[in-house]
Amino acid sequence: MAQEHLIDKRRGTRVLLSILAIWGLAVAVCAQTGVYHALPPLLLAPIIALGIVVPVIVYALSGSFRAYIEAIGLRPLTAFHIWRIGAALLFFWYGAHNLLPEIFVQDAGWGDFIAGFLALGVILLPESRNRYLAFHLFGFTDFVVAVGTGVVFFLLKDPRMSSIQTLPMALIILYGVGISGASHIMAFDLLRRHSGTEPRMKSAAVKA
Repeated sequence: MAQEHLIDKRRGTRVLLSILAIWGLAVAVCAQTGVYHALPPLLLAPIIALGIVVPVIVYALSGSFRAYIEAIGLRPLTAFHIWRIGAALLFFWYGAHNLLPEIFVQDAGWGDFIAGFLALGVILLPESRNRYLAFHLFGFTDFVVAVGTGVVFFLLKDPRMSSIQTLPMALIILYGVGISGASHIMAFDLLRRHSGTEPRMKSAAVKA
């Protein structure tokens, strides 16, 4: 039974990575060929939101996908967010070259920078439901603030916001945000159900 579960988990990982690769490639092609530039800027916000909503809908409707996410657990879901350190550095580079509005860089860049290092700290420490919850609350709030700030600058028609429609920034905004936002919501569900943690941590929670 354990071996069968391991095989299913590996197969789920292959399927998930394949889907993520196709999604990332599609975003890169759309950015490179000017598809995003051809869209009204305010349409980008719903596209970003769909990147979060669609995976969450699949998670809600698919028992096998929920079981897979529970099997990989909160630690990998949290570790994934370390990528946001690199995203923050790219935001800072764009800001230093006046390619994005300063306030947007501050909100999105510093938020990602802190979130990335918080994720690193959480996974290096022993598992703790409170640490996981604190991280995912902060990380999701950062996304809400960053996306909201970006929408404001689109409404103000700041020409520098066109940078997010091109590579490499498009991969962060139109790809990474969706995956990360969805993973936060899935983590909240695991925390709500007291799932996705090591057995020892579950046992401790029961005894408490």
